[in-house]
Amino acid sequence: RALATRVLSALSLGLGLEEGRLEKEVGGLEEMLLQMKINFYPKCPQPELALGVEAHTDISALTFILHNMVPGLQLFYKGKWVTAKCVPNSIIMHIGDTIGILSNGKYKSILHRGLVNKEKVRISWAVFCEPPREKIILKPLPELVTEAEPAQFPSRT
Repeated sequence: RALATRVLSALSLGLGLEEGRLEKEVGGLEEMLLQMKINFYPKCPQPELALGVEAHTDISALTFILHNMVPGLQLFYKGKWVTAKCVPNSIIMHIGDTIGILSNGKYKSILHRGLVNKEKVRISWAVFCEPPREKIILKPLPELVTEAEPAQFPSRT
């Protein structure tokens, strides 16, 4: 939770906003939801014929991913799939659709997928930081919408 606050603060400053602006927009300290999903990918003798998780973006504000050092998270970057490196004692973090919408597209949600491994079981623990359902209306922040840069996303819950 503390890491989410720090990252959201840095992202707010990067947009020229006050430090706590993005965190406030996703529910603040009290209401932002944290959800964990554990993905278990068994060994697969023919990994080229299977996909662990299909390509998608996350609706979350931020996603933190811990892993068991078995590669398989891929990001779609510059027109091709790139495998994320497994760095010991690291946490992978990516921006979700919520921050993409609030930032009016200045920050991008990354298309990603999960692959299986031929020789090892792969496990990942994804923690999604999300606004409270039904309480937050997502739309680009007014201070990031101008005549030159109109809203790229409609309002939604």
